[in-house]
Amino acid sequence: MAAEGGWTQAEVRELKPNRYMIIDGEPCKIVSITTSKPGKHGEAKARIEAIGVFDGQKRSVVHPVKHKVQVPMINKGTAQVVSIMGDEVQLMDMSTYEMFTVPIPDEFKDALEPGKEIQYLEALGRRKITRA
Repeated sequence: MAAEGGWTQAEVRELKPNRYMIIDGEPCKIVSITTSKPGKHGEAKARIEAIGVFDGQKRSVVHPVKHKVQVPMINKGTAQVVSIMGDEVQLMDMSTYEMFTVPIPDEFKDALEPGKEIQYLEALGRRKITRA
């Protein structure tokens, strides 16, 4: 079931570490999931620890295992560095030739140069360089 804004729904019990989910409107990579046994009247609950893809913040949520959560559609692509402008880099997607600009993550500050190919991730309309 696809929805507007680039996400789908999944039950908590279908989630796995290293997959993604949306917490507080932020796409997050799941680090760990721990499940508790059902209580006397309740159902099993899952505690999910995740890290924000774009902001790097740790987040944790607790939901019943049958609860539906939003899962972002993650697109990965390859792009070529066109130019570097201060803290931002202009990229051209290698398959669509679309041009776009993203901030340069600290870990790639010295690795980017015009003509070099990088890999990026796109979620909820935002992009981030993942490998240079």
